[in-house]
Amino acid sequence: MEKTFDVEIITPDRVFYKGTADLLEFNTESGEIGVYRDHIPLTTVLEPGLVTIHHGDEEQVAAVHAGFAEILGDKVTLLAELAEWPDEIDLERAEAARERAEERIHNRNDNLDLKRAEFALHKALIRINLAEYR
Repeated sequence: MEKTFDVEIITPDRVFYKGTADLLEFNTESGEIGVYRDHIPLTTVLEPGLVTIHHGDEEQVAAVHAGFAEILGDKVTLLAELAEWPDEIDLERAEAARERAEERIHNRNDNLDLKRAEFALHKALIRINLAEYR
């Protein structure tokens, strides 16, 4: 019995990943999900976070920053606004973005778009976490 399924991660500017997996893990607006072959069909909203692609004894980790997921029996497609591999992360820049976002949230004023600042902080933390997989 075939255990693998096709996986595509597509962003507006590139086909980020195209291959197969035994298990795909990612975050949705309802929580973390693990997908095996023949998963029940589902369309869901991606939550920014790490995506882990398992294939045999190997795993690849990437980050996605919002989008949609379509799960079919033999294929999963993630349509992401942005996707990054660990070696694409500039850790110093991510740390600086984290510090800026934390400072904006801590020193908030009436002009602060709190949701935007929190999203920037979350994005920076995802990048920092992803950089650990280099």
